[in-house]
Amino acid sequence: MSPERLPGLLLVASLAAALASGLWRARRWRAGRPADVDLMRGLAALPKRYLVDVHAVVLRDPPGPREPRAGGGASARMHVLTAGGLVLATPLALLQGLTPLRGPWLAVGLLAALAMMAAGVALVAWRRWPARPARLSGGAFDTLPWALGGFVAFLLRATCADLGVGPPVRWTALPDLGLAALGVWACAEIFTGVGWGPMRHALAGALHLAFHPRPARFDKAHIDAALRPLALDSPRLGVQSARDFRWNELLGFDACVQCGRCEAACPAFAAGQPLNPKTLIRDLASAATHGTLIGSGAIVEADTLWACTTCRACVSECPMMIEHVDAVVDLRRFQTLELGATPGKAVQALQELRATDTVCGRSTASRLDWAADLKLRLLAPGASCDVLLWLGEAAFDLRGQRTLRALVQVLQRAAVDFAVLGADELDCGDLARRLGDEATFAELARRNVETLAKRRFARILTADPHVLHALRNEYPAFGGRYEVWHHSAYLLELVRSGRLPVRGAALDGALTFHDPCYLGRYNGDIESPRQLLQAIGIVPVEMKRSGMRSSCCGWGGGAAFTDVPGKRRIPDVRIEHAREVAAQVVAVACPNCAVMLEGVVAPRPAVLDLAELVQRAVQEAERPAAQEVA
Repeated sequence: MSPERLPGLLLVASLAAALASGLWRARRWRAGRPADVDLMRGLAALPKRYLVDVHAVVLRDPPGPREPRAGGGASARMHVLTAGGLVLATPLALLQGLTPLRGPWLAVGLLAALAMMAAGVALVAWRRWPARPARLSGGAFDTLPWALGGFVAFLLRATCADLGVGPPVRWTALPDLGLAALGVWACAEIFTGVGWGPMRHALAGALHLAFHPRPARFDKAHIDAALRPLALDSPRLGVQSARDFRWNELLGFDACVQCGRCEAACPAFAAGQPLNPKTLIRDLASAATHGTLIGSGAIVEADTLWACTTCRACVSECPMMIEHVDAVVDLRRFQTLELGATPGKAVQALQELRATDTVCGRSTASRLDWAADLKLRLLAPGASCDVLLWLGEAAFDLRGQRTLRALVQVLQRAAVDFAVLGADELDCGDLARRLGDEATFAELARRNVETLAKRRFARILTADPHVLHALRNEYPAFGGRYEVWHHSAYLLELVRSGRLPVRGAALDGALTFHDPCYLGRYNGDIESPRQLLQAIGIVPVEMKRSGMRSSCCGWGGGAAFTDVPGKRRIPDVRIEHAREVAAQVVAVACPNCAVMLEGVVAPRPAVLDLAELVQRAVQEAERPAAQEVA
């Protein structure tokens, strides 16, 4: 065998090993349940999803303190150079080593690809040594830069010899024998790693992007965050073992690059609760296709699931578009529906929902007790109005009632034709669905839809983003029949149209806005609240975690009911973010956020809902001129 053929032959053997290890890994994916996937359409969309969608996330700096060596720009450059160099160098080395196309120009092209890859490897080393950022996984990922460097060194020696630079290659004698051994090891690490090493994210990641469980996520005009309905006649409700996941979900777990961006974004992890989304996905990827995933002694501890707030911060930050929340809810469904193992106060909340149609257990007949003086109009069957105000569980909570009173009074001031359902309004069921009780959610949704069908109205208005999301996205029977508005967008419309005269009221210090997860990441609206604040003369200061990257208040997903202990409370962490920008007021757009943030021990910023701030601005505009002079 001529020396110049060794690199090509080694690459052929390595690619064959990569194919074998990839097929071995694919057997694990195929053990999952069937999934409805358009294979050809997904493959055609892959280049755009990788080059545009993935890199849009990679280019953002991860949440938390800025790390220059692990920031978005550094990560993007590192991946482009390393992956791009490897993808270019491999076919060029095959052509140079095994085909008649062999020649100096091909060798020069190969040298350029190797130089590109070497620059990327240098960035990898700079990123991980001497002190690797805590969120980055070690282990085999720390070995990978050495393998990539060995690959470059081996091919560099062979290519330079082809160009007459240096002595001829003698692979059977030192030092070339050592380089050959390094090349064999490097190729084994890189190419067989497609099946069981850190490089498996390369194959799995590409296929995951092509066959994604939520392809609508790649449509920038649409947010696909609604949970899939659970077939209640299935032989098993929820996920107990890996094979209960759909095959493309198992594929997605293997796409994880262990970058830790989800870890840095997770509010439960920040509060010291037993949830690390990176570790969860790693555990799901390493799980066998049989056996129990969840429970005592299993690979996933129950508290890990129940600590999740379903805020989708992890999903939003993941460069590989992995669906952490879907996996958590599917595992919860098995815990709740099959094992009856819902923790903490969530058990009582679900029992009250089933018995009384409200989370708090109070009769729906008492829903309007707080509004006796407001002369609310009840929308009877057969009657009509322009706006149906959905009160939600806030009607049973003192803090929520403050928000609703302000909202009702503002609507009355604007002469809006609105009404409420009163006792006929049931809980929307969002809490039950997030806790895994699909049966209770389905029953509440059915009855609510039947109730609404007996009335006529143009819009549904709610102050609760969880209700907004459920009615807008998870009530399939609606089918677009109703417009569902959040009060921030509707109040903005009233102010802009002149139906609500407003004047900016003085505040005692700076105001910051806390974005509700279910308004931003679930429904894509981060602008309406800010535009409303500006319309009433308030310019908020932004916290380091805001907009689509906001941090959760701690209520979402039923976390306030599951009560998983941590080193801190999630709302305490969020109030710290407000203190960092010296905010004296935190504006909220969700009654649940108000409850959680007001539960933080004083001294802390005041917490006011947007409706309360608009009410103040209306009152300020209506003050007599004499009072202004005084």
